[in-house]
Amino acid sequence: MDLQLLIEYGWVLIVLVGLEGILAADNALVLAIMVKHLPEDKRKKALFYGLAGAFVLRFGSLFIISFLVDVWQVQAIGAAYLLFIAIKHLYDKFSKRGNEEEEVEADAKGSGFWTTVLKVEIADLAFAVDSILAAVALAVALPPTDLPDIGSLDGAQFGVVFAGGMIGLIIMRFAANLFVKLLHDRPGLEIAAFIIVGWVGVKLLITVLAHDAIHILPHDFAHSTVWKLIFYGVLVAIAVAGWFLSSNKETEKQA
Repeated sequence: MDLQLLIEYGWVLIVLVGLEGILAADNALVLAIMVKHLPEDKRKKALFYGLAGAFVLRFGSLFIISFLVDVWQVQAIGAAYLLFIAIKHLYDKFSKRGNEEEEVEADAKGSGFWTTVLKVEIADLAFAVDSILAAVALAVALPPTDLPDIGSLDGAQFGVVFAGGMIGLIIMRFAANLFVKLLHDRPGLEIAAFIIVGWVGVKLLITVLAHDAIHILPHDFAHSTVWKLIFYGVLVAIAVAGWFLSSNKETEKQA
């Protein structure tokens, strides 16, 4: 792999780690609320079992998606799903965010230990599909390498998605509190993260429209330098805007 490929793959991995960090923190917060009603010792066990299951579910989801990713119908469903969760999250954020945590906690109350674990597993699966679809949408546009294919993904593309997903799990397990604090101090980052998810959905939609079976857009456009510059330029602009336009609550308190 030459230097240019290393830089391009490294850049996508950095983007994935940042996106996974924000999403993992939000997901960890939801899981914490789901197990809040359990005694402390069972709470830790429920999260442990949930995260252990998340590893299996994430790897299984990635393996399945890697074999189906080249099917344009799957890409179309993935694009629609990413756009849906981005729009739904932003709608919830601005319309009824204040009640979201209470709704999750109320739903969890009364659940026994294994019922709670099952709910955590289902939530983990939803989180895994969200992040893997976003990661695959970013990875499929990367240049192919000499590594053997895994499913419909180039070996290096699969490796980037896998690394991003595993780093997301590690963040959810060990660094979630730091990211939760960051989200608390700069809430605009969560909004930016889901706008990025929606923008990644647009990217996957462009790939669908440029597919040979659809051919609404020229096939080469989805992999062109112009589109890559537009996509990454907008992505960076969203991230920067999320950081600078979000008030720093710590600074406000000190002031």
